[in-house]
Amino acid sequence: MHKDRAVQLILENGTVFRGKSFGAEKAGSGEVVFNTSMVGYNESLTDPSYEGQILTLTYPLIGNYGVPADSRTDGISDFFESDRIHVKGLIVSDYSFEYSHWNAKRSLGQWLKDENIPGVYGIDTRMLTKVLREKGAMLGKIVFENDDEVDLYDPDSENQVAKASCTEVIEYMHGDKKVVLVDCGVKMNIVRELIKQNVHLIQVPWDYDFNQINYDGLFISNGPGNPDYCDITVENLRKALQKDKPIFGICMGNQLLSKAAGANTYKLKYGHRGANQPVRKVGTNTCFVTSQNHGYAVDEKLLGNEWEPYFVNMNDGTNEGIRHKSKPFYSVQFHPEAAGGPTDTRFFFDEFVKML
Repeated sequence: MHKDRAVQLILENGTVFRGKSFGAEKAGSGEVVFNTSMVGYNESLTDPSYEGQILTLTYPLIGNYGVPADSRTDGISDFFESDRIHVKGLIVSDYSFEYSHWNAKRSLGQWLKDENIPGVYGIDTRMLTKVLREKGAMLGKIVFENDDEVDLYDPDSENQVAKASCTEVIEYMHGDKKVVLVDCGVKMNIVRELIKQNVHLIQVPWDYDFNQINYDGLFISNGPGNPDYCDITVENLRKALQKDKPIFGICMGNQLLSKAAGANTYKLKYGHRGANQPVRKVGTNTCFVTSQNHGYAVDEKLLGNEWEPYFVNMNDGTNEGIRHKSKPFYSVQFHPEAAGGPTDTRFFFDEFVKML
């Protein structure tokens, strides 16, 4: 029988939300953000792009389908997006203590306890989301007894990409064409999708000089935090732009490729996080529903003359991708692999491999 323990979420502006604990009973702190997806909490919690953040799920009922076992194929998790939970805490409205799914092995609450991550339910997530939309993403902390149990932690104060990236080169030899994957905090479904394309995938750390590899294509992954911490990656990309080998970036990859192309990035008020973000291909009426998870955007006005915007967000008009006017260099701000989301844009993986 679960015994409710009172817990508080305190935002940096002093706003307090009171709820009950269903995860690890430990204090936690980070940037409080919200995700509008109806499903996919297993994928979201293990998405490295949430490193340093407290995640609020706007869909009211969470936990009803439990958590699968961490089974693996060729060393890659079959169901999760990385090897661990990356959020600093989870906030939901109504938590389902009973779960039902053919593949479930444990409850969401037990998983959070196993990984020492606090979880809070019974909070009015509609009000919390409204506060974050009006005031912007804010720092916050989860506490049990005293307000000073933990200090506010700002993930933008340090390089989150370095925390999420691999630390050594990993190879998946499934074909002849060599694709270098720059791991800025890659989701495992990107690796899965590339392996499906039968390529020799070489996954390298975010600060690795990949120009020393004789590759056929370059892939820049998603990742957490502020892209300004990745100057080393940007410099390496500028060298790669001197070649004609295909380059494709996703999410953080879009921001880093844009910086290499001369643009700057800026922080959005509350970011794009969900599986229902509409984007339009620039110059057309072709639209897609996409999965997204990022807090920064590209200032496309500063792109070099040889570049052009590729996609635009139909909600707020922000940049959703860039492409070179003559060379095979392009990137998107959304997630074509979209584990736990729509698959409208999965064709990008096919197109990228055809260019090799």
